[in-house]
Amino acid sequence: MSTWFLTGASRGFGAHWAEAILERGDNLAATARDAATLKPLTDRYGDRVLAIQLDVTDRAAVDAAVDEVEQRFGGGIDVLVNNAGHMLMGAVEEVTPEQARAQMDVNYFGTLWTTRAVLPGMRRRRRGHIMQVSSLGGLIAYPTMGIYQATKWAIEAMSQALAAEVAAYDIHVTLIEPIMFPTGLAANSPQATSTPTYTHAREALYAESAGFTAGDPAATGQAILALADTPNPPLRVLFGTNGLDVLRTEYAGRLAGLEKWDHISRLAQGNPDQR
Repeated sequence: MSTWFLTGASRGFGAHWAEAILERGDNLAATARDAATLKPLTDRYGDRVLAIQLDVTDRAAVDAAVDEVEQRFGGGIDVLVNNAGHMLMGAVEEVTPEQARAQMDVNYFGTLWTTRAVLPGMRRRRRGHIMQVSSLGGLIAYPTMGIYQATKWAIEAMSQALAAEVAAYDIHVTLIEPIMFPTGLAANSPQATSTPTYTHAREALYAESAGFTAGDPAATGQAILALADTPNPPLRVLFGTNGLDVLRTEYAGRLAGLEKWDHISRLAQGNPDQR
């Protein structure tokens, strides 16, 4: 029996994952900004659920929550799933400074604080799996999603570095990259005020999204369990289909652009022997 710590457990992916984890008999520490939303889980699964009201931007509260989980279940946290977050939509110029700051605080720093909080215990036990919910938008950026996707790019960099740092302690890190799922994330997130100036950018986003088929959020529960059961899990995994084709095009374009402008790179080097 494993012990999981899942943030953002009350809705969207988190609600499906909580059910999957508990259905198979594991222990779950489920967090949400309002613990009352987790009552159906505690009513159904009893002592195997620890419902925690948590704002992931509060570092002291995160540390206290991890301590509470370790004391409640014993044996420590086996799997951390950083799912809490929201999706701010808006062109870079449309987003307010306050919205941009809040987006980074919740999505990136919230993930950072929970990750740091579980690491001491995982290192002592020399085992653990940290799953970070990123996005296809953590690997590619789309118009009117830049601020949201910047948080995912930050999570990508932090997590890739972390994976190399903690591999010596048999701790695994996996970046989950969902593509398109109807989870209600956008509807439950703050949005920038749209302006006619960037109507063309929104239209470009809609055109891009037309190439994806929405997946079934409930099906991702089994995918999460499969990742947890994998002895050597991947650093990155896409949830959903059609993402590979998009990424092949994206990365080929990046390399082609860098090669085209390699003469500027060599100019900047300044050392004739390295040109």
